[in-house]
Amino acid sequence: MKRLAATIVSDTRLQSRNGFYYAAALVALFWIGVLTHLPVDNFRLLMPVFVLSNLMVNTFYFMGGLVLLEKTEGTLMAQVVTPLRTWEYLLSKVTTLTLLSLLENLLIVGVVYGLDFDPVPLVLGIMLAAALFVLTGFVAVSRYDSINEYLFPSILYTLAFMPPFLDYFGWVQSPLFYLHPMQAPLLLARGGFLPLPAWQGAYGVLYGLFWLWLIFLWSRRAFARFIIATERAA
Repeated sequence: MKRLAATIVSDTRLQSRNGFYYAAALVALFWIGVLTHLPVDNFRLLMPVFVLSNLMVNTFYFMGGLVLLEKTEGTLMAQVVTPLRTWEYLLSKVTTLTLLSLLENLLIVGVVYGLDFDPVPLVLGIMLAAALFVLTGFVAVSRYDSINEYLFPSILYTLAFMPPFLDYFGWVQSPLFYLHPMQAPLLLARGGFLPLPAWQGAYGVLYGLFWLWLIFLWSRRAFARFIIATERAA
């Protein structure tokens, strides 16, 4: 636990030093300025989609930026030969970026929508989606060493998260969407603004945790294949 706590502190400093928190603050101010000038009739329906879409920047792309930065500076390879465990490295990134995303999006919701929402399902939905995005972001970036190599594949990953929005708005409806990993946090986030049936709440938490565990295992394998193996071969 001491290693994990020290890594969280180190990651927080790294993110602060490289302007990640300033960027998050600017994004929050931008969206508050835009959304407060829009009609509020459909905010109950649109806010969950906005929140989960906005999460992408602070989670998926911030994770990509951090890993590329650590590769460039050589600190990621240096960590391979320290006692730091892979799960500790990943959990530190998940913790710091999820907390940042949670604070940013709750601020936007509170200012734009007000406090008339259910915080429990909304917070659970944000945290699940953020953790999924962070870990997927690591999987996406782990094999690349430059932003030019990473950029196009990253777009494909983000597009893969979008299909449940088709079902959410009723454009394409099918029970198969319940197999998609984003369906669970989307329903939970929706429960922050609209009534959430008990079965959907249970499904959201349990299925979201199931996918979080699968992607965590995937990210650990990516770390072993593209980080540890590369360092040993060097």
